[in-house]
Amino acid sequence: MKQLLLLLLLFSSMKTLAQQELSEDEMKKANNPLANAKAINLQNYYVPTIYDNADMHANSMLIRAVIPFAKGKILTRFTMPFNTNPTGLQNDMAKYASGTGDLSFFATYTFTKPTSHLLIGAGPQVSIPTANTDYTGAGKWQLGGALIIFNTASPILQYGALITYLGSIAGQQDRSNTSAIQIQPFFLVQLGKGTYLRSTALSTINIEGDTYNVPIGVGIGKVAKAGKTVFNIFLEPQFTLLHYGAGQPALQLFGGINCQF
Repeated sequence: MKQLLLLLLLFSSMKTLAQQELSEDEMKKANNPLANAKAINLQNYYVPTIYDNADMHANSMLIRAVIPFAKGKILTRFTMPFNTNPTGLQNDMAKYASGTGDLSFFATYTFTKPTSHLLIGAGPQVSIPTANTDYTGAGKWQLGGALIIFNTASPILQYGALITYLGSIAGQQDRSNTSAIQIQPFFLVQLGKGTYLRSTALSTINIEGDTYNVPIGVGIGKVAKAGKTVFNIFLEPQFTLLHYGAGQPALQLFGGINCQF
């Protein structure tokens, strides 16, 4: 929760940044998952309530690095999570485990021209079992792929989706196998002067565990430029529409600050 309070403080202070004039291309690029730009992203999912027990919560802080190659035709993204998850109840009090999650990486090749309004990229994805507790990672090496589609034709509305799949191929024998699809839509509405509305809630379909979670998000963001760096700070509440299985969040608060260089 402290991370979200910090994000709110940063959001309110964006007006005091020494902003430079943002071009239409820079606004589009700030939220483009296939943008030809190096980036460091600090993002956070806070779950204040879980369907199994309204008193339980969870948190996942993500540190992401985005590095393009070959003039933007190849895009690599690394994600390192730091998770806090409930482990059960003791004397009617929730117990938690905190630690590193599993490091994931994907590399996509953009099949369309960088100047095209419709960008399509695809490539392999890998998850490495770097979690230091059983409750913060899968304990499995996972392999799959990523597909990204993003449309920037309109100066007002940009939209697209990131679809990924990961399935276990090796790892701890006493841990459950994994097989899951994640779908993250992107809907971005530009309001002018760097402010925009967003909806990017991530749906998860756990094929191996026979569970699913489908949320919808409605949030706001602000893009500002200082020097050669474009800052994008946002906060997006995400409400679960459909769910099945244990441990599903009823509400998530997704916030972050992305820095493009």
